[in-house]
Amino acid sequence: MSRIANFLRRSFGVVKEHVGTDHLGNKYYIIPEQKTWTGRIIRAKRTMEPSNPAEYQYLEGSIPSEWDAWIRGRRNQPPTLEELMKNESYRKNIKVKAQEALEKDMALQAKEYEEGLVARPSQTQVKGHASAAHFGKQEISEDPVSTGSTFQPGAWTPSGGKK
Repeated sequence: MSRIANFLRRSFGVVKEHVGTDHLGNKYYIIPEQKTWTGRIIRAKRTMEPSNPAEYQYLEGSIPSEWDAWIRGRRNQPPTLEELMKNESYRKNIKVKAQEALEKDMALQAKEYEEGLVARPSQTQVKGHASAAHFGKQEISEDPVSTGSTFQPGAWTPSGGKK
């Protein structure tokens, strides 16, 4: 086989060996190491042929992580279909467990709030920004300020400054 592949490579150019196909329809190939007619060695390459070749339609996650690791050389052997299915069911199981843990935590937190074991988070109101010139300064108000000893109910009338 290698003699035939070498002959084809020399005659027609690059020969790709099909390695596998994922559940999305992407096809994976390896171009084996080869020698040029000058004796230069070209190292092996791993490539993918997308099921949908339009570049603008590529979405993150269009390549399973196992195949991505194979293409990038982080693993030597291409993944098997059984391995892909096992890992996919494992990911789904982890998502379900994470959702259950979140719901359980929210229920526990609500129970602790009701029983008074934990104080509710305080609601803060921030006026302005720390870089503003008036940040932290008391705002001037037209409302009367009284010590309590001189205040007469009904004596104050609003000023006509703002309309």
